[in-house]
Amino acid sequence: MKKILVVVMFMSAVSAFAEKTVAYNAFCKLGDKTVSSQVLKYVDANKEQIAFLEHVFSVTGEEMKIAVMKRSEETAQNIMKYNLYNAKCMLTEEQYRKYLVFLNVYLENGSTGELYADR
Repeated sequence: MKKILVVVMFMSAVSAFAEKTVAYNAFCKLGDKTVSSQVLKYVDANKEQIAFLEHVFSVTGEEMKIAVMKRSEETAQNIMKYNLYNAKCMLTEEQYRKYLVFLNVYLENGSTGELYADR
């Protein structure tokens, strides 16, 4: 009986992480040069913002891939916070809203694994 309970709890945790993987994959894709340049163009970033955020996106993409591979939800959450905090600090309020819209569009479209900007 205890073994069944442990298996059920494990499967529940794996399932919860799998559901959030779509959100985490949005941040993984930001590390791709093509995607990051499209995001920065969409938010109308200036040169200083582009330089800073390209670095943030690169770090976020690489670290998130590792967190997803290791199934570390705590690490993935921290990486998302890092990304959003740095974007909020660097972008204007209007640009940041556009950035959040871009991420949310991906989350809504996540089942296909594409960003609208990929099209």
